Amino acid sequence: MRAETENQIAEIEKSLNLLRQRLGETAEFRLEELNAMSEDPELWNDPARAQKLMRERQKLADALDAYNGFRQELQDNRDLIELGEAEDDQEVVSDAEEAIANLRKRAAQAEIEALLNGEADGNDTYLEINAGAGGTESCDWAAMLARMYVRWAEKRGYKVELLSENPGDEAGIKSVTYQIKGENAYGWLKTESGVHRLVRISPFDSAARRHTSFSSVWVYPVIDDSIEIEVNPADIRVDTYRSSGAGGQHVNTTDSAVRITHIPTGIVVTSSEKSQHQNRANAMAALKSRLYELEMRKRNEAIQEQHDAKGEIGWGHQIRSYVLQPYQMVKDLRTNVETSDTQGVLDGDLDQFMAAALALDVTGKSRGEAQAAAEG
Repeated sequence: MRAETENQIAEIEKSLNLLRQRLGETAEFRLEELNAMSEDPELWNDPARAQKLMRERQKLADALDAYNGFRQELQDNRDLIELGEAEDDQEVVSDAEEAIANLRKRAAQAEIEALLNGEADGNDTYLEINAGAGGTESCDWAAMLARMYVRWAEKRGYKVELLSENPGDEAGIKSVTYQIKGENAYGWLKTESGVHRLVRISPFDSAARRHTSFSSVWVYPVIDDSIEIEVNPADIRVDTYRSSGAGGQHVNTTDSAVRITHIPTGIVVTSSEKSQHQNRANAMAALKSRLYELEMRKRNEAIQEQHDAKGEIGWGHQIRSYVLQPYQMVKDLRTNVETSDTQGVLDGDLDQFMAAALALDVTGKSRGEAQAAAEG
């Protein structure tokens, strides 16, 4: 067996060991329990509880099927290599080695996705982008970030809905809020909360000088109906106003826009679709999600510190730098993951950054450190 294939097999084994750890020793017993509960004829007397149970059952069944399938596929191809080598059949060996190379990529992806086991990771998400100080330059950077995340979401097959947009005075956007719908949307995007820094030759500077711009990204989950968040009507102020902007497909210019301010926390949410009734419902849903996310942050000091940085969009608070001049480099300052393919990143190729940050957030270790611990 070639050394390259042996190394790939070792990588697959590490991924499978981590997958098994995250499933837990009692996964099979829990699945049996859920299967038995799902057969209870009285289960659907409580539809919300039934749906939650069925989601847990399906998720666990899929995870176990994937793990067992990977394990069996690895063994089958190892056997084929041994058989091909014994019979001097290079075609069989080559096919099996190609299958193992493909399996390594899929197992590594499954390993990262197994980290998405937080309370709200599977939910849809809100994505809010705000330009920092710097006028037109920062507004243009915020628009570039918005395009980047929309591209990323579309590549994953997620649905993107524009909830509100505040355009810049000359170009770009001052702020924008999207709702992104898809499996694990919040789990992936939560790693993007923070300040993003751009260095480039400004297209708005006639002297062609290099500029540094900052914009913040804020991500919070769309909460399930089963999660009850109480909002005291006395704690909120509801304002309606005429949405600004030039109109068109995404920007409404009627008096239907709604802004809700949660007085105790200072949280402000807006929605500017065509229906004022729908805007109020959207804004209340967003407010409840923000309050829920705020409560989750209170439980985790490290996450609290990270999100507190949102208050100042500038030096010392950025999570990632995008340098377009004098060289090409995107570097995540939390994980040290970097790439010179800046255009690819700005076109939505973000998975490597998200995966590394996700592993760091969940385990406190890089993927390599986590794999080493799994071996030991």
